[in-house]
Amino acid sequence: MDNGKVMGGLEALIARAGQIRGTPPVERWNPPFCGDIDMRIAADGTWFYMGTPIGREALVRLFASVLRRDEDGRTYLVTPVEKCGIRVDDAPFLAVEMQAVGAEAAQKLVFRTNVGDVVEAGPEHPLRFEIDADNQGLRPYLHVRGRLEARLARAVMYELVAAGTEAPVDGAPWFGVWSAGRFFPILPAAEATSLE
Repeated sequence: MDNGKVMGGLEALIARAGQIRGTPPVERWNPPFCGDIDMRIAADGTWFYMGTPIGREALVRLFASVLRRDEDGRTYLVTPVEKCGIRVDDAPFLAVEMQAVGAEAAQKLVFRTNVGDVVEAGPEHPLRFEIDADNQGLRPYLHVRGRLEARLARAVMYELVAAGTEAPVDGAPWFGVWSAGRFFPILPAAEATSLE
């Protein structure tokens, strides 16, 4: 693809996305697919365009506001008139801060992402956990919106584990966290020592 055409297309996408106020209804838009652009979100939350980090936070937040993951498992930048595919190494967002209020079943966990979303974990925004096959480390994720998730930064993951407790799941003791009246199991309680 011609770099001049890509730059012109990207500038047009920025201009159209910049006209949108508030949280855009990207889930309702069904524009034609315009191809892939050389944009990537790294596992650490850094956004790249043509191999160069995007240093302007306002631009990253603008792109994040028109991000959508479709049923095909791919992630797109979407405006009312076009849809462009991008690459995402892990989750598109990173949860960089957590606030725990209350304790046990009355606890509420509120997260802030690297792009400014503030999300309370609960039934509408569940937490899920994976164990990394390479190093057996915990990889927690938080549903943000649509099909988009935030991976919890390492420091936030440690705070989350510190807020954890045991509760029964299907009659067996599990280690996990409460938020907004819902228990999110992480590991069977007997295996929880691996998190220390």
